[in-house]
Amino acid sequence: PPRGRALCLSPHPDDDVIGCGGTLALHRAQGDAVRVVVAFDGALGLAPGVDPSVRCAEALRAGQRLGVSDYVFLGHPEGHEPRTADLERGATELRGPIAAWAPEVVYVPWMGEQHLDHRTLARVARRALAGFQGQVWGYAVWTPLGPARVVDVTSVWGRKLASLREHTSQLERSGLEARMRG
Repeated sequence: PPRGRALCLSPHPDDDVIGCGGTLALHRAQGDAVRVVVAFDGALGLAPGVDPSVRCAEALRAGQRLGVSDYVFLGHPEGHEPRTADLERGATELRGPIAAWAPEVVYVPWMGEQHLDHRTLARVARRALAGFQGQVWGYAVWTPLGPARVVDVTSVWGRKLASLREHTSQLERSGLEARMRG
């Protein structure tokens, strides 16, 4: 990956790992600072009655496997189609963390993601990053992306897989490991 401070905008507390976790681990291996901002609480992916803070704790443990310890959880409720005003409020909210972190590269879900929350974050990020002078890289989570660039994460694949396995609340029900391998 390019050298420099990296910011990952993640829809849920596992999408950073699935999408660009290997790249984030490579950033850390080359000494780059990395921050992950998680937009949604992930509550819809939990069994009824389970507190969404479980997902945050899993994300922090997963990040340790990648060498990433800097997480910001925005805690927005998931699963709704945003209005234009919602997108603008989200962009305004993201501009603060982006400006404060001053990244050289930002990783965002690509605009073609079919998952509603992933696509919403991509739309918000596009607004928030208007005028940004660094690099912006889109990453795929569930919807395949025809790559313009490929980062070889073979050297950190074991760490990426161990990181995903920290998301125990998600592994039993969703086949995440098989999907990530795909």
